[in-house]
Amino acid sequence: MLSGILGKKVGMTHIYDEEGRMLPVTVIQAGPVFVTQVKTLESDGYNAVQVGYEEISDKNLTWPKYGHLKKAGLQKNLRTLKEFRVDNASTFKTGQEFNVEIFESGEKVTVSGIVKGRGFAGVVKKYGFAGQHMSHGFMTHRRPLSNGATGPQRVFKGGKRPGRMGGNKVTQKGLKVVVLDAERNLIGVDGPVPGSNGSLVTVEKLAGVRS
Repeated sequence: MLSGILGKKVGMTHIYDEEGRMLPVTVIQAGPVFVTQVKTLESDGYNAVQVGYEEISDKNLTWPKYGHLKKAGLQKNLRTLKEFRVDNASTFKTGQEFNVEIFESGEKVTVSGIVKGRGFAGVVKKYGFAGQHMSHGFMTHRRPLSNGATGPQRVFKGGKRPGRMGGNKVTQKGLKVVVLDAERNLIGVDGPVPGSNGSLVTVEKLAGVRS
């Protein structure tokens, strides 16, 4: 069985559990995905399955990707390709379709996505620095002040400084599947998921963890 799937973040809502508690839920339109390449230990040095997600028109497809999909014998143009490692690749074949039914209700998953870009940000917004009072007489306000030690005459790497915020990949681990709608390919996980609504996310099984 495939260990993960690609999808798009739909948005957030809430549901009530058996005890009447409200749970925040992120809804993801997951799949279907189609196997575009099977990699084996003999041919590629490792076992993996490459899948494609989201059908697009010919004009939006690059020539290398177009040739790759046609070589696999697929009649679909797929926007995004991604690999998932598997223990035994011999059970998969190109063109095979997978959807949210690879997951079970109550299962723990890992969700990865690109968080919203916030542009250039100062240390107060980016790291939560307290800053000084905004009243008259305080001169620094929201500035970061000292760069650190003065002896080496240089700035050490890794310090918290103003700069670009967001736009990077974030992985949220240990989210539980609370909604599973195979008919509409929807999956709901408890809690927030990185990225804006409509952005691409990857949902993978969290091996060895069940609620």
